Amino acid sequence: MNQAHHKFNEDAGKRSFDKEQRRRLNFNIGKYDAAVIRGLSQFQNLELAKRRAANIKYKVINNLDKYLVEFENNFERRGGKVIWATGEKEAQKEILNIIKKAKAQVIVKQKSMISEEIEINEVLEKNKREVFETDLGEFIVQIAGEKPYHIVTPAMHKSKEDVARLFHEKFGMPESSKPEEITLFVREKLRKEFIRADVGITGGNFLVADMGAVVLTENEGNGLLSIAFPRIHIAVVGIEKIIPSLDDLDLFLPLLAHHGTGQYITVYNNILLGPRTEWEIDGPEEMYVILLDNHRTDVLKLKEQRKALSCIRCGACLNGCPVYKSVGGYTYGAVYSGPIGSVISPHFKGFKEYNHLSFASSLCGKCTEVCPVKIPLHELLLHNRAEAVSKKHISFFWKKVNSGWRMVMMNRWMLDKPGSKLKNRTINRFGKKLWGPRRVLPKVATKSFKELWKERSESSQNT
Repeated sequence: MNQAHHKFNEDAGKRSFDKEQRRRLNFNIGKYDAAVIRGLSQFQNLELAKRRAANIKYKVINNLDKYLVEFENNFERRGGKVIWATGEKEAQKEILNIIKKAKAQVIVKQKSMISEEIEINEVLEKNKREVFETDLGEFIVQIAGEKPYHIVTPAMHKSKEDVARLFHEKFGMPESSKPEEITLFVREKLRKEFIRADVGITGGNFLVADMGAVVLTENEGNGLLSIAFPRIHIAVVGIEKIIPSLDDLDLFLPLLAHHGTGQYITVYNNILLGPRTEWEIDGPEEMYVILLDNHRTDVLKLKEQRKALSCIRCGACLNGCPVYKSVGGYTYGAVYSGPIGSVISPHFKGFKEYNHLSFASSLCGKCTEVCPVKIPLHELLLHNRAEAVSKKHISFFWKKVNSGWRMVMMNRWMLDKPGSKLKNRTINRFGKKLWGPRRVLPKVATKSFKELWKERSESSQNT
């Protein structure tokens, strides 16, 4: 068992029995579930909408090179600049070069999981730049020195009392501060930073190939302010975020909003075509789009797992997953948690070290059921598990137990011959550790079903 696997098991054991964490998760996800039911009314046929979205994304994934080049040509035609980054180091270097060239000191950021993926905050802080997360949840976890807990709701693990204490420690606010008071304080503080900022960094929910556009969706307006005030806008976007046409947004924006937060539509939906033109009074003077690979093409090479690149990062699979709701977001030890993270993180972070995430699932299929682009997540987890076995990334003990079990199950006489005492001793010897310390091992009955059936048949013949 490697270090990442050992830490996962250790953290999962602790957090699964943390009643307060479970209460917070159940409360927050319960509110999400109720909102999703209400938001469902906007779809006349949700299943048809999901099928259409899945077909579009799968077509794009299988023709990724064509659509990315089309996006690049259309975006640069309007004065924007596209930078291709194969990995996180290259993306960090390109961003740092832009910032140093502009002599920028203050950077504001819209919430973006891909910026967490390349750890840009840490890089900029090491280079003595001021970096401000401007999404309220992201701002909370930033000042707490933590990472986002959830793809959509970064501070899902914190109660309002936790946040009030944090703001008391960091900013001297009363410990009894209400959420509304904290929100007003953050708004006033960040508005000053928007004005000071030289560079705004965002992600991108979609890239539109035929328009060369970057689409950003948000609920707080911080993303729009991160674009409007700074002289330079850098959008870091995964290469899989491409869609063919602007017309496709009428399908994807409601699906993302509904499955992400239960809304009919996100409050702010921005379509960015490049830097400010001469007849526009605001917006960035320079705009860069960094197209990040970072092992996405490794996933693209896989016949089945490539379907995971269709993900639109709504977070619905996390909210539906019984494992995520038990162990929480930090246990996964990866930027992307929950079922989608368990599929892609092993390929992003190193399959040998992180293939255990693909086993952190009950395979109930809830994640597949709720996915707005119909990614068969529970099936992809099985493909990852098969890959782990074929590459021999399993322990010697587990391999021997499985081969022994297979041999017994393939030979009926081996299953029948030993008595119940020997069977129970064997189960205790080899199964106790695997079964876990909090569960009672099953006991083999004195007589097997075959023996009971034989006795019953003989008894009926004699009567």
